[in-house]
Amino acid sequence: MREQDKYWLIYAKVTFVIAVVAMVISIIKLPGDLLVKGYYSICSLFLISATITLSKAVRDQVESNRLLNKLEEAKNAQLLNELDD
Repeated sequence: MREQDKYWLIYAKVTFVIAVVAMVISIIKLPGDLLVKGYYSICSLFLISATITLSKAVRDQVESNRLLNKLEEAKNAQLLNELDD
């Protein structure tokens, strides 16, 4: 892993934790009854889950495209080698 990637991963994790902590604090400090706080808590958990799922799906798609591009390059190289022979 490159040094830059390591720092980016640390930054992403730290900002995620800060955002979750800030959200929890704001829900606790929210004026209103427990039903309202529960609703916002469940919506926040769903938002976190959806964000993680979306980021994983996007990453999987990029990795899949990268693999397909490598396969296409290998096929093209093989065809060019066959034409040269």
